Amino acid sequence: MAGYVVRRLLGLIPLLFILSVVVFIIIELPPGDFLTVYVEQLRTSGVLVSEEEVARLVKQYALDQPLYMRYITWIKNIILHGDFGRSFRYNRPVVELIRERVALSALISLFSIVFVWIVGVSIGIYSAVRQYSLFDYVFTFIGFIGVSVPSFLLALLIIWVAYTKFGVYISGLFSQQYVDAPWSWGKFLDMLKHIWVPVIIIAISGVAGNIRTMRANLLDELRKQYVTVARAKGLSETRLLLKYPIRIAVNPMISTIGWTLPAIFSGESLASIILNLPTIGPLLMQALLAQDMYLAGSLILIMGALTLVGTLISDILLAWVDPRIRYRNAGGE
Repeated sequence: MAGYVVRRLLGLIPLLFILSVVVFIIIELPPGDFLTVYVEQLRTSGVLVSEEEVARLVKQYALDQPLYMRYITWIKNIILHGDFGRSFRYNRPVVELIRERVALSALISLFSIVFVWIVGVSIGIYSAVRQYSLFDYVFTFIGFIGVSVPSFLLALLIIWVAYTKFGVYISGLFSQQYVDAPWSWGKFLDMLKHIWVPVIIIAISGVAGNIRTMRANLLDELRKQYVTVARAKGLSETRLLLKYPIRIAVNPMISTIGWTLPAIFSGESLASIILNLPTIGPLLMQALLAQDMYLAGSLILIMGALTLVGTLISDILLAWVDPRIRYRNAGGE
């Protein structure tokens, strides 16, 4: 097991390097840059921008250097100093902008993930054990609806129903008096009153997917010969389910943990924009639209790195749950 983990960790280093290069190139691909657009907007609105000021901004943002030099400077500052650069759009360090939003993004995402796993796995197990019962049909139908309806459309529908039928505006995470207020116990309690709406909206598709995955996998396991033999030997149904079929059926779901870490960091972007949530997703969308290269590149790099790390964690967990995986990857050692 230790050898398998070391091999995967060493393989992660070149992947992170390739990811950083690809991210930087993609961010540089669109024609022009934010500074050019920004200066044109100022001149269109009647604000005079001197050539000396433009030259100063070009020097400040290193836009006069070759592409490879900008990349080397960018990645060196990240590794050595934790400096992701400065946002052109907000004229602030990227780290500050991320720090302001990452806590709320992580909180919403963690609540959503816990909800997805507890509810989705529990209902999936129940539907498999009680196949073709009334509740199985109901949950299967809900699963199809949850998978097919995008979270942003569900958010729009819930906002419309809440406002037109009940006169309640559910957008945002805080009441009006707490939006710009400093953090306090009252603001925290107010957030907890509002957070359940985005949590449920973001989690619906995940719950539906987990229900279908767990139900299908567990049904396959329950039809296998070892389950029949275990029952013939008098093993109780609860112990049988927990000891063998559920443990095997959950394997494909463990493999999706790699997607969980970037989701915790960014949240659901479109749903967050519609619900007016101060999370990382809308910040990334604005940075991409504005060609704010350091902000957008840093966010994409972090999310890509979290995906790689999450995939590594998934593989290690799978190897721990099912030893056949690490033996197979070791070439039959």
